[in-house]
Amino acid sequence: MQMAEFLVKRDDLRECRVAEGDAPEPAPGQALLRVDTFGMTSNNVTYAVFGEAMSYWDFFPTAEEGWGRLPTWGFAEVESSEAEGVDPGTRIYGYLPSSSHLLVTPADADGSGFVDASPHKAALPSAYHRYLASDADPFYRDETEAIQMLLRPLFFTSFLIDDQLDDDGLATRGPVIVSSASSKTSIAAAFLLAQREDVELVGLTSARSTEFVDGLGIYDRTVSYDEIDSLERGPATYVDVSGDGDVRQAVHSHFGDELVHSMGVGATHWEEIGAGAGELPGPAPAFFFAPTRVTKRAEDWGRAGLETRVADVWHPFCEWIDGWLETIPGEGFDGLQSAWTEVLEGRVEPKNAHVVTLG
Repeated sequence: MQMAEFLVKRDDLRECRVAEGDAPEPAPGQALLRVDTFGMTSNNVTYAVFGEAMSYWDFFPTAEEGWGRLPTWGFAEVESSEAEGVDPGTRIYGYLPSSSHLLVTPADADGSGFVDASPHKAALPSAYHRYLASDADPFYRDETEAIQMLLRPLFFTSFLIDDQLDDDGLATRGPVIVSSASSKTSIAAAFLLAQREDVELVGLTSARSTEFVDGLGIYDRTVSYDEIDSLERGPATYVDVSGDGDVRQAVHSHFGDELVHSMGVGATHWEEIGAGAGELPGPAPAFFFAPTRVTKRAEDWGRAGLETRVADVWHPFCEWIDGWLETIPGEGFDGLQSAWTEVLEGRVEPKNAHVVTLG
């Protein structure tokens, strides 16, 4: 059986290619997943930009030196299995590579899914190890598969951002200012924060996206990046989804020591990370690493309790976003390369999102 891998040059994300070879045969205790379909958003760019620093490349290693398989979220089917409790034909949701197949070593398999106990993943964050059987997944609805692939991982991160801001008492200590306000992570976080009382939300975005962000109806105010100085000075919290150094510098300089907290989340402006060099006034930015928050809340509530809480707010979010989100389908590895390029270059309109089917 043949397999194909979509590879990205680690030090030049614009360079990519497809490599072909033999698909691995599952040994006793292993299973082979056939990757079916997944979403492609700025979240995937963040994985690639921080691939070395946060070990994202290590989840799906490749023999090709200097190249990496993009981490994605989507659906796969168990093609063959030598693992107890993992049946061929089972539809699975989880963390998948930009490849036609993935070899896993299932552990703790039951009707809900399994954990991939592949040795190379042992030192990596456990939040990415779980593969869920769709039949038993409380998030799953057939009609919202596309939204799940695109937004479920982002929504989980957004849920944790909202949770931490509330838990730390930051949500009501002045406005919460969210950069890249038109990005899906920002939209989901703002959707959740907007449900809380006494939360003031300011969306920072490009001039071309202000009308779209305004029309979402979840931000109290929309401000373009060149209008940061128009914000009233006082206590505020900055949620940095753009990763843009110039924007970060502008926010910190404007609020100075009155900035209560600066949370680094993503890198939608991935080429501007190194911009805005120099000493930052106010608090040092703190990088938000979702798996750390998952561990805390899983200890507080239990893993099932955490997933139930997220599912309870996920379905209303799906209903809301289904009213305006338009998916762009892509087929095969040509479709994947096109989607990756569009996302990487920031050419995707906020109301659109790419879904790739390898089939």
